[in-house]
Amino acid sequence: MSGTSETPTPGNEELPYVHSFEGGHQDGGEHGTLKGYLTGFILSVILTAIPFWFVMGDVFSSTALTVVLILLLGIVQIFVHLKYFLHMDSRAEGGWQLMSLFFTLILVVIVLVGSVWVMAHLNANMMLTPVGG
Repeated sequence: MSGTSETPTPGNEELPYVHSFEGGHQDGGEHGTLKGYLTGFILSVILTAIPFWFVMGDVFSSTALTVVLILLLGIVQIFVHLKYFLHMDSRAEGGWQLMSLFFTLILVVIVLVGSVWVMAHLNANMMLTPVGG
């Protein structure tokens, strides 16, 4: 079995078309550790429990303040998930993951703001007014 025209046999390490397994992919990004996952989990639980306490304990008399604080803690929780669970930072894949995330967020904001703007103007400009009064 030393010819090049023969069918390769399993277990032959010199096959040119077989991918080698070297313990994972080689994308240059960090992969999670138990400590990282536990840190992310604990932060997520805390960032979920605090807004729950705000609402159930009636901590603030102002509803607007409660809503703003819940939204801010939600934004912080998004970043915790991006860092600890999705491993998105400026070093992963040469920064392209983070760049694509920012591009996606810009597109989502444009679509949402544009949709609300169009609907508000349609509502204001398309309302029928009674004739003569």
